[in-house]
Amino acid sequence: MSELPSDAPRLRAILTHLDQQIADNDTVGIYLRLQRQAVQDALARTETPRPRRASRLAKGAAPLRSMGVAHAQPRPRFVVQQKRTPRGPGPAIIHVDDCSMIEGTPHPISEHDARVCLTDPNLEPCAFCRPDTELGILD
Repeated sequence: MSELPSDAPRLRAILTHLDQQIADNDTVGIYLRLQRQAVQDALARTETPRPRRASRLAKGAAPLRSMGVAHAQPRPRFVVQQKRTPRGPGPAIIHVDDCSMIEGTPHPISEHDARVCLTDPNLEPCAFCRPDTELGILD
């Protein structure tokens, strides 16, 4: 270390500066630990297999035809979220319909459309709800 000044005011200024640097680095350390924990939590959620949704028939519900509904459309289980940026539209994101990361107004799509969308390089699967995994699409 270089020679320290001999007068008290400059030594106090140096000490104040060093205390501030220590405090700033503690804040950065706390922030980085919180961010690291958030990433670990997200990783654990993505690596934990989601339970498959049981179909209506598996739950003991009567088929739609027996209830007098001949042409009922299945409820869409996937949605498209358009991403907007200051420079124009970004890649759209495909989500499972109950994903908590959907922003804006999502557009419902069928399972078939979700499969087709996931083959388009301009569309991305959500990293949280993993619709590609839900559909059985492997990279």
